[in-house]
Amino acid sequence: MVREEALKLYNQLTGGTDDGFTHEIIDGIADNSDSAFDICSSVVQALQTLPMFGGDKVVWLRNANFFSDSVTGRSQRTESGVQNLQAALETGVPASVKFLLTAQGIDKRRSFWKFIEKSAEVHIYDRIDTNRDGWQEQVASLVADMADKLGLEFEDEALELLVMLAGEQSQQIRSELEKLDLYLGAQRRTVSTADVHQLVPLSREAAVFETGRAIQRGDASHAIQLIDHLLEADESAIGIMRASIIGVVRNLFLARLIIDSFKVSTSNYNSFAAALNRLPEMDREWLPRKKDGSGVNVYPIFLAAENAKHFDLDSLRHIMEATLKADQSLVTTGLDHRLILHRLIVEISLARKGTQKFR
Repeated sequence: MVREEALKLYNQLTGGTDDGFTHEIIDGIADNSDSAFDICSSVVQALQTLPMFGGDKVVWLRNANFFSDSVTGRSQRTESGVQNLQAALETGVPASVKFLLTAQGIDKRRSFWKFIEKSAEVHIYDRIDTNRDGWQEQVASLVADMADKLGLEFEDEALELLVMLAGEQSQQIRSELEKLDLYLGAQRRTVSTADVHQLVPLSREAAVFETGRAIQRGDASHAIQLIDHLLEADESAIGIMRASIIGVVRNLFLARLIIDSFKVSTSNYNSFAAALNRLPEMDREWLPRKKDGSGVNVYPIFLAAENAKHFDLDSLRHIMEATLKADQSLVTTGLDHRLILHRLIVEISLARKGTQKFR
């Protein structure tokens, strides 16, 4: 995304014409501290050299990698080169010269960043942090925007699935959307879950997520296949239990409890989130919170809400207890781990379909 936006800006600043003499593009990829110093020196020289035939000049330091908190970035030689560049910029460049800088991983604690932030027009394209609550919503919004430019629409579950399969990297998302665009052709423009399954590869993270979705849908066969796939890839049964099953079961229980207790509509995420956050504090105390404490962690519960309607609360209580026992068996007994997981998945599936009564 940085490369694309920078190229647009460069073409805008140069008027789309670069004859190879007027403007300068300097590669910012440094192999070591000496290379970083030399790159900074080249930039300073370019900024201070007027174009051969007059007129405006653009100097683009492209894809610089030595402003980060790395071994190269921290070296004294690199810091000396960056200080020289900063001094040249602080002194001022000719009015006809424009400086464009694109960089990855700038250390925002350093004086160069503080100077740039204060003195230049800055555009930041940070990768979405998947360790923070709500990252799925941010990625879903990014996917929807990219898809709209291609004239694609998504079924709700298909969008959720693509978010988990493609991850947060915009380049990967774009690649998957282009494949879907070509696959659907001009006649069909709505992406289904089957289309996503057909074209988007299943990573370890995606297999974990898809296992949870299969459990919620009561698709025991698919969930078991995915669990076997993860086990064969040397994932531990305990890790699968903690990543794919416990959270899913808990969210189904919470969603069902919320639906029964507060009669909250599950048709729209925004209204669902607003309804939960409007509840009195006493009624929200038992709900999971965002890591920053800013409110209820709504998104995982919302995703589980539709499937939670296919369970009753007593069945979900039983499933919670069965999950606890299975988790304890994995940790404290020598029983076959694959069998423990398979039996739990079947038990959850039977509860969803209502084919078994629990006492």
